[in-house]
Amino acid sequence: MNTRLLALAALTAALSMSAACGSQGGGSPAAPVAANETATDMTSETPSAEASESATASATPSVSGAPIGAGCSSLPASGKGSPAELAKVPVGTALADIPTLSTLARVVKKAGLAETLNSAQDITVFAPTNDAFSKIPKNQLDQLMSNRKSLRGLLAYHVVKGRKAPADMHGQLTSLEGRKLTVSGSDSSLKVNDAAVTCGNIATSNATIYEVDKVLMPR
Repeated sequence: MNTRLLALAALTAALSMSAACGSQGGGSPAAPVAANETATDMTSETPSAEASESATASATPSVSGAPIGAGCSSLPASGKGSPAELAKVPVGTALADIPTLSTLARVVKKAGLAETLNSAQDITVFAPTNDAFSKIPKNQLDQLMSNRKSLRGLLAYHVVKGRKAPADMHGQLTSLEGRKLTVSGSDSSLKVNDAAVTCGNIATSNATIYEVDKVLMPR
């Protein structure tokens, strides 16, 4: 296996299986995304604490430049959740440290993927903000939260391989879920599908985060 993808293998094995549902298409934009019934049980594949600690301690972020976007003003200037501190921790931990991403952090934890994300290598996460989740009707969000496989499928659609700098954000990107994401605009006006990037190029020790103002729904 390619060493660059070794730490990402658990996430890909568990989530990319949901790509099989991509051929069904259509559906309501706000409907939960069902993961493939044969998706690997993440309970048995959650990386060890040692692997997570290694990812935390080892990495020096490969992304250059400061975060971009008007929403970056919500990041603390120093201490927990600040760009300087986020760069020292892996992405699963970083999501929980960013105030505007607390709902996403809860969804990731519910799906059992926090440690898997922490052990991944070189990924980009499109992270819906708390406001983005508030746009989903409560009954649909509750339904989604009650279905672990659906959560994994949805989260896989928000992750791509490689650490994407703003200059890389154009055209189509293939998500781990298997379907395409369309990126347009530039710098502070970036969009992913129909979601605007509110704060992007946030470096963590193993990933790059782009906050978006909508939950991305495969079509």
